[in-house]
Amino acid sequence: MRYISTRGQSPAQGFCDILLGGLAPDGGLYLPESYPQITRAELDAWRGLSYADLAYAILSKFITDIPAGDLKAICQKTYTPQVYCYTRAGSNANDITPVTWLNQNRLGLQELSNGPTLAFKDMAMQLLGNLFEYVLKQRGESINILGATSGDTGSAAEYAMRGKDGVTVFMLSPDGKMSAFQRAQMYSLQDENIYNLAVRGMFDDAQDIVKAVSNDAAFKAKYRIGAVNSINWGRVAAQIVYYFQGYFLATQHNDQQVAFCVPSGNFGNICAGHIARQMGLPIAKLILATNENNVLDEFFSTGVYRPRGTAETHVTSSPSMDISKASNFERFIFDLVGRDAAKVRELWAKVDAGGAFDLNGTPYWADIAKYGFASGSSTHADRLNTIREVWVQYQLLIDTHTADGVKVAQEQIKLLPEGIAMVVLETAQPAKFAETIQEAIGQLPQPPKGLEHLETLPQRVEVIDPDVNVVKAFIQQHVAV
Repeated sequence: MRYISTRGQSPAQGFCDILLGGLAPDGGLYLPESYPQITRAELDAWRGLSYADLAYAILSKFITDIPAGDLKAICQKTYTPQVYCYTRAGSNANDITPVTWLNQNRLGLQELSNGPTLAFKDMAMQLLGNLFEYVLKQRGESINILGATSGDTGSAAEYAMRGKDGVTVFMLSPDGKMSAFQRAQMYSLQDENIYNLAVRGMFDDAQDIVKAVSNDAAFKAKYRIGAVNSINWGRVAAQIVYYFQGYFLATQHNDQQVAFCVPSGNFGNICAGHIARQMGLPIAKLILATNENNVLDEFFSTGVYRPRGTAETHVTSSPSMDISKASNFERFIFDLVGRDAAKVRELWAKVDAGGAFDLNGTPYWADIAKYGFASGSSTHADRLNTIREVWVQYQLLIDTHTADGVKVAQEQIKLLPEGIAMVVLETAQPAKFAETIQEAIGQLPQPPKGLEHLETLPQRVEVIDPDVNVVKAFIQQHVAV
């Protein structure tokens, strides 16, 4: 399996090369030359596999430059009930991502937040940490990871990479824009290979810095800069697995279809669903849920992709989706325009210059329906109402981002034929957003056992201006060439 850039001006490479590299040299994102197609016989064989074995079956189609035995061992090491131990009471921990039904066989929540940082990012990041360590050891190399987070990616990356040989992490986050629990998860880590930089601004400012550093080929090469944001294909590949697992848990046989509703800010999570569907997983609909930063909902409603600047980006109670430039969206557009890299370059020249593009009325937009997307958005008032309703009706507590998903799912489920289940991807545990949960139901959520005093721990973070040169200087000061 070889990987190509969405912008078509970088040579095809193997998985291990792009795992360590992040963005392609031409500024594009890597995708497989073609998506492997899943047969009915494979679907039948995979139903009932453990999560680790399912991960190996799927990932082995994308990762062909790691020996099969080693890849299987990495999957077995990563996906265990001991690592994903924070399952909801009554859930089957052996499923790793169990489905909890609100309306039996009609509306369910797939638990993706049972890992060490209580967010869905752990599903991919724990694998990425083990893959990084394996590949670096094989090559006798080291890497400096530069990432940006709007809330959950940072802690998931740091917990996955802490103590890993040959790995140093520099994580940017928007100063004061995350929840207190999210900040504590990241900033309380004292590991010597972890550095936190809080940027005065929004997530998009931090993400722009990461892209700028990645696009400086000389600096990137000299300081061995890698990425763990969802621009890294390894993240997306790992996330494909739980769509298959969710499908198997939500259906009785492989003649059925399922719809997934996915809270999305950077388009990475739902991009994995798009690829699963392209591989042949019977997904009837992929429903994208946004918050007040509704750039992606606007696109799927109108055909216009109009990223916003910092001044137009709202600070909301679902902060991990306070994103107005969805970096993974380029992967979907690449498929939508028939994998025409020149067209992608043309469209992103407008985006990178601060503009927008409109596909409405084009042949590409005429084909949009075949990809199965729908979308909707949610507000703070909607989140409070949804959290309250789910708590009262089902005695189930959900986080703010999952509430965005449930709200949109409840609207969209009315448009689905009977017999098709709607699965909402749960993104985080409610303890991470205690202030909003208290506002919704009048009481604080209980943090999982062992994390009760997280916010009282000493924190280590440096606040900086949103300046790429400041970040480069910090990296230079803290790594050996």
